[in-house]
Amino acid sequence: MIRTPMLARLAGVAAASLLALSSVAAHADAGSLRSRYTELKPQLQHNSYGRPMVIDSAEHGNTLQGDVYAVLDHPYDKVKEALQDPAAWCDIMLLPFNTKGCQASGNHLTVLIARKPDQPADQAYRIDFGFSPVAASDDYLDTRLNAAQGPFSTHDYRVNVEAVPLDNGHTFMHMNYGYGFGGMGRFAMNAYMATAGASKVGFTTNGVRGAVERNAMRYYLAIDAYLNTMDLPQAQRTDKRINQWFAATEHYPRQLHEMDRSTYVALKRQDYGLQTTASTQ
Repeated sequence: MIRTPMLARLAGVAAASLLALSSVAAHADAGSLRSRYTELKPQLQHNSYGRPMVIDSAEHGNTLQGDVYAVLDHPYDKVKEALQDPAAWCDIMLLPFNTKGCQASGNHLTVLIARKPDQPADQAYRIDFGFSPVAASDDYLDTRLNAAQGPFSTHDYRVNVEAVPLDNGHTFMHMNYGYGFGGMGRFAMNAYMATAGASKVGFTTNGVRGAVERNAMRYYLAIDAYLNTMDLPQAQRTDKRINQWFAATEHYPRQLHEMDRSTYVALKRQDYGLQTTASTQ
């Protein structure tokens, strides 16, 4: 029979081994992301987006995904601090026009997504995300939000972010947004593309891939707006965040314009539960 001290030693060895394996995996992922940065550097420096970023999308069978690679004008430690916090993710996810509510509890986020911007929160679709801070070392960040189910038979939602530090207080980030869909989901997407989405275009392509690119861009701009306002006094952050997100989307009106500024600000102030007058800066 193995005595308790021996069990404790074995448990310690096992834990140390897991930590070592995790460190090796994180190091490999950091190297992979840095290699991706080197590969994309010409596109990051010369593109039509007006900022150092690259957008891509893919459709594989019954899954869609959009990817944004971007150089953030923020130091890595600041990015790491923000994107490890589920409450921060709620502030981020509330910025897109069709998100009506978000509540963080532990490592879980309950997000309410509306079909129309003015739809009441109690009529919105509920998506329950699990939040996983996979890695947060000095040279690599990996956080993941995953939801098993969504509306119209959609499933396996994910908003995953990884990042590495760059020189001069910059950070290279990769954000992946995607989901799977069944027959009802395909029908709903086709119906949208034939009606309200008929005039919409993507950033690199159109159709359903264009739609997933638009959503990926909205979430990326929300992350950037959150980071831009982190250092402001608490009372000013949300108003500035709302206005900065809207201003950023208006740089891409063909893809992202949905409403005028005053309508968006009023809706978002309601979604955030603010009671003071919003800034229009």
